[in-house]
Amino acid sequence: MEADNFLQRIIIEDIEKGAYQRPVRTRFPPEPNGYLHIGSLYAINISYGAAKKFGGGFNLRMDDTNPLKEDMEYVEACIEDMKWAGYDPGENIFFGSDYFGKIYDLTVFLIKKGLAFVCDLTADQMREYRGTLSSPGKDSPFRDRDPSLNLELFEKMREGAFPPGERVLRAKIDMASPNMNMRDPVIYRILDAEHYRTGREWVIYPMYDYAHPIQDAIEGITHSMCSIEFNDHRPLYEWVLNSLEFTEPPKQREFGKLNITGAITGKRYLIQLVNGGFVDGWDDPRLPTVRGLRRRGFTRESIHGFFNEIGVARDYSTVDISMLEHFLREDLKPKAPLKMAVLDPLRVEIINYPEGMTEILEIENNAENPEMGKRRLPFSRDLFVEREDFAEFPEKGFHRLYPGNEVRLKGAYFIKCEEAVKDNAGNVVSLRCTYDPKTKSGLDFTERKVKATLHWLEAGHAVPAVVNLYGRLLLEENTGGEEEINWDKRIDPDSKVTLENCLVEESIKDCLPEDKFQFIRHGYFVADMKQGRADGKTVFNRIVPLKDGKKGKG
Repeated sequence: MEADNFLQRIIIEDIEKGAYQRPVRTRFPPEPNGYLHIGSLYAINISYGAAKKFGGGFNLRMDDTNPLKEDMEYVEACIEDMKWAGYDPGENIFFGSDYFGKIYDLTVFLIKKGLAFVCDLTADQMREYRGTLSSPGKDSPFRDRDPSLNLELFEKMREGAFPPGERVLRAKIDMASPNMNMRDPVIYRILDAEHYRTGREWVIYPMYDYAHPIQDAIEGITHSMCSIEFNDHRPLYEWVLNSLEFTEPPKQREFGKLNITGAITGKRYLIQLVNGGFVDGWDDPRLPTVRGLRRRGFTRESIHGFFNEIGVARDYSTVDISMLEHFLREDLKPKAPLKMAVLDPLRVEIINYPEGMTEILEIENNAENPEMGKRRLPFSRDLFVEREDFAEFPEKGFHRLYPGNEVRLKGAYFIKCEEAVKDNAGNVVSLRCTYDPKTKSGLDFTERKVKATLHWLEAGHAVPAVVNLYGRLLLEENTGGEEEINWDKRIDPDSKVTLENCLVEESIKDCLPEDKFQFIRHGYFVADMKQGRADGKTVFNRIVPLKDGKKGKG
């Protein structure tokens, strides 16, 4: 079997040498204190893909060992988002909190072995004793307590005899280790909080670095794949499993974390943005959360194509968001029906077109996919075009409508601007044009050429709509690694522009949420899955502009 990446090569080597007497099993262990994002999907894709490739199993396990932040809302969202993205865990959904009793029993075993001790140092004292990267730490004065006393104190911690912060349980490893994670880390702490699943049953909770390997072992995980920031935590992962004497213990292996230009994937930053009201919730289309991507109109196929292209790196890597957008366009190009949408309408009257006459024209639904057929659009003397498609005094290179110039209307006729009608303030409110009936699309007309083709809508059948134009959220891509950011100064005020007076084809007035279209010359758009309007207008979100994001002067 050929490996798709270096992690799969490790798995193949383990299979060939018989490292495990059980099938390959991987896992994804999110903490239910926020919503999944594109980086989460990248990690899921690695573990889920490996399990499927080797005919093994995949577990979704909620790492809910911290009752201060977790909520069932995030659990349900995680499951739904994974299923939408094509990573269905099926019945293999587990909770770290289900193992609290088992972890406690194993910890008692660890204490009896003399490998864990109750420490009375304060948090400040522990930081002082811990040492630095260049100097070793020093032993806690409570490190050599008799195991029986440690066991007695740990049981009292379990019973709630001590307030939070008064005592912790620490692993007894090596205060002189060059790896700070091995300097007698805290493995249990006291918390005065109600857990969203276990309530007040427990007042002591295991730390993630301690609980993680135990949970993996309990579930029979063979390969615990983590992002690279956990590389320095691997020795502790292995120490816990060896000290608790697990046979055929899981192996932790690391991959490079994915960073995408222009996308905020740090959970603490996402929480700041959401809780601070700087965005419209976890599903804001400017966020790289799964909910945001879905509401923006991204498809699972485009995300999978993106992951397959970038592969799995060994170290940190940064990928330009334009690559993700490329795969989105490639996925939508043959799928999204082509539609007319006028975002800033300017009325056009074709003065030589017969009054009261409405003609039905046929226009292709997708130039990339002829199998999608054609649709019928009405045409009359009263139309709308984009306001930006007219210039009273055009710059050089402008080939669209201006007095005396001729253009083609998409799928219809040549029209020529004869006059711009203005209001009392001098603003252009409509155009008076003429058409040439000999130039109807599909006819063999070679008498003259035009340099621009415009989209349009027939006034009597145009449907009002609202359009959100989304762009990059931040003015600058780099957040600088700050804990707290002044988001008011970082967020681009034009990252969301709402256009209230748009018009779209009548054919999409009854479209369903998440239906996707290409609006001619504007890009790809999706019917919003969240916003409903009392005035009956459909809300469309721009997914992504056309390839270069520019229309040019033509």
